[in-house]
Amino acid sequence: MTNLEYIVRPPVVKSQNPPLLILLHGYGSNKEDLFSFAEELPDELLIVSAQAPNNMGFGSYAWYAINFDASQGKFSDLIQAKSSIDKIALFIDAIKNKYNTNKEKTFLLGFSQGAILSYSISFLHPNKVNHVIALSGYVNKDLLPEKLPESNTTDYYISHGIVDQVIPVNWAKESKSFLDTLNLESVYSEYNVGHGVAPQNFYSFKEWIEKRL
Repeated sequence: MTNLEYIVRPPVVKSQNPPLLILLHGYGSNKEDLFSFAEELPDELLIVSAQAPNNMGFGSYAWYAINFDASQGKFSDLIQAKSSIDKIALFIDAIKNKYNTNKEKTFLLGFSQGAILSYSISFLHPNKVNHVIALSGYVNKDLLPEKLPESNTTDYYISHGIVDQVIPVNWAKESKSFLDTLNLESVYSEYNVGHGVAPQNFYSFKEWIEKRL
């Protein structure tokens, strides 16, 4: 049993230990959203799209609340975020074991809030995932361990819209710089979109995934 709802696209090309791609949607979305990518992604992949635990109603879910306060402005519920990180970490292990996946080829793709948590998981649980695709997100240092792991070998694909009005593009650039200071491998690209994924962005990260299969 897993602790999160999810949907699955089994590998089209069968193997004993398939590579795994887990999808984490953004704030106010659901497990169906990023799953629309699945049919266009490599046939070798077992693709699992997880749904956030916090039900906002009307088919909308969040990994953690985003609150608005006159004095603090917009801020994240870090307690909820950390709870979701724990749930996702357990979920990844459960999926790996249930489907007997290739432990050396685990990809975690997150959009927006899902990308923020993908970054965090890669530092709080080093090498649980081998590859992170962070779309329209950033590294939230409040969700990182006090002492960063020295054994992290995860690599990162980062992309962002240059006219994103939800998460400023500079936050993504700062995240790339942060990874560089830790000598972690990453690629960074920008697209002329807002808070979303341009078609050329999709084909870019698809190629990035293919090179790592």
